[in-house]
Amino acid sequence: MGFGGISIWQLIIILAIIVLLFGTKKLRGIGGDLGSAVKGFKKAVSDDDQANAKSEKIEQASNTQSKETVEKSKDDHKA
Repeated sequence: MGFGGISIWQLIIILAIIVLLFGTKKLRGIGGDLGSAVKGFKKAVSDDDQANAKSEKIEQASNTQSKETVEKSKDDHKA
């Protein structure tokens, strides 16, 4: 048994029909387009992750500065 009840021979026949309908050049072009789309998607996701990491670092730094400012003002009021 193959994928979901489809045997390997049925898959080969389907592949042969697709090649006859579209031709190898068009299939190669579709494969290249699909590959570049996946590559672009992965790049966009990694860029987004990097942007999120940078914004988290900036947020943590501003939170640290805010806490230091609050503590400093408390110390000034005590004195």
